[in-house]
Amino acid sequence: MSDVLKARSAVGVATRSGDPAKIAEARRDLAAAKLQAYVEKVVSEAPPLTTEQKTRLASLFAPVGGVSA
Repeated sequence: MSDVLKARSAVGVATRSGDPAKIAEARRDLAAAKLQAYVEKVVSEAPPLTTEQKTRLASLFAPVGGVSA
């Protein structure tokens, strides 16, 4: 089962529990799983990236304004 399907299932379980914090966490995890699947697909189809391109793309995931995960 893919990570997206697992995360989607977790949203359903959290929704049935009625816990807003669990629902928010499950939705965040689903969004992250979808993003990861999309990035993996695009990267696998793209020609090799230069070091500069990789650095620029990686910076999109860096914390902004000093806020860290």
